[in-house]
Amino acid sequence: MKNSDLIQRDLSVLWHPCTQMKDHEWLPLVPIKRGEGVWLEDFEGRRYLDAISSWWVNLFGHCNPRINAKIKQQLDSLEHVILAGFSHEAVIELSEKLVAITPPGLNRCFYADNGSSAIEVALKMSFHYWRNRGRPGKTKFITLSNSYHGETLGALAAGDVALYKETYQPLLMDVITVPSPDCYQRENGESCATYSERMFQHMRDALQDHADEVCAVLVEPLVQCAGSMRMYDPVYLKLLRDACDEFGVHLIADEIAVGFGRTGTLFGCEQASISPDFMCLSKGLTAGYLPLSATLVTDEIYSAFYADYQNLTAFLHSHSFTGNPLGCAAALASLAIFEQDDVLVQNLHLAQHMARAAAPLRDHPHVGEVRQTGMILAIELVQDKPGKTPFPWQERRGLSVYQHGLQNGVLLRPLGNVVYFMPPYIITPEQIDLMVSVATRGIDLATKPER
Repeated sequence: MKNSDLIQRDLSVLWHPCTQMKDHEWLPLVPIKRGEGVWLEDFEGRRYLDAISSWWVNLFGHCNPRINAKIKQQLDSLEHVILAGFSHEAVIELSEKLVAITPPGLNRCFYADNGSSAIEVALKMSFHYWRNRGRPGKTKFITLSNSYHGETLGALAAGDVALYKETYQPLLMDVITVPSPDCYQRENGESCATYSERMFQHMRDALQDHADEVCAVLVEPLVQCAGSMRMYDPVYLKLLRDACDEFGVHLIADEIAVGFGRTGTLFGCEQASISPDFMCLSKGLTAGYLPLSATLVTDEIYSAFYADYQNLTAFLHSHSFTGNPLGCAAALASLAIFEQDDVLVQNLHLAQHMARAAAPLRDHPHVGEVRQTGMILAIELVQDKPGKTPFPWQERRGLSVYQHGLQNGVLLRPLGNVVYFMPPYIITPEQIDLMVSVATRGIDLATKPER
């Protein structure tokens, strides 16, 4: 079978996510036949290094034999069962492990199907908590500018990336948005920690003014991933935890993209030594194998819903595939790899190698910043380096980098004018060098004035 055969069949029936389908009149789709390790292979034998972990989900490579074996074992005993009134061993074991490895106090797991759904659960649960506690006036949420929390209406409302949100604004609830501590905006010579601490005043002012009507603050710890991989210092999270306690507001940590080792620690919140009231997990939860998400909460949150049925305080939210055994099996296999392989220490060395490989790009005339948090490294392309003036979005410079990457065996999918690396944790130093060199050449070509 040829790629062209699959492409023709695809374009006659599929509508792809996050895509202007008309682009595929000139931008070929890439049908994938198989995956192995960091590599994806198309139907004509061309291979692509998956530098973005297939939208940030794949932790330990494609078709990992250890995860495959665990899923096959689960498949032979139970594929799925309703989680209302029933349970199964895999979901119990996974819940025990998640409670053990997440920050202290997160003692209950509520499952859903994907990251957006985990956010919806947290938003609804926080609002419902205050209602059950006799505070029905608490109906609003505070979020950061440039944040992203998903595509369902509640999650979309809580985000602030105009590209995704603007069209649907009439359908969305109102939120209170405060300026992000995104360190790309700091003054010359100002440390990221100082800038993040300075920017916290906006959050404190919002809490002081609106605490009586606010349910929760929702943030992505350390990295605003879909918001161009912008990063900030852990001090912001520490200040936020203290302020949420002071003003009686929940803290929701969206660790969907940054959890499970992406930031260098197992969870981003660890770098500030804080525990949120809610933690949302997905993506790497199953190492990229199956849709699954979890919203972890404290005993205090759980207790507000625990009462006689006649009180009508139960959280009546459900998904058909909640706690799916196959997804739980994949998650358990992934967590076993973390335990057995000393993954975080290995990642530290890989992150250091990635930093060294990308360091020359700091001097590139069209790179405004090279920034890194753990296993996430981003390169901001700019038209004017001193002023950090961005290229016009209409020029789609990042798309040129994507095309160059495919032509040279690397899957890069820039966020606008931000090229980033978020590879599987099994990548080798040599593969990192390939990834960076292809991206560097792509950046050179994409930023030429005569392009």
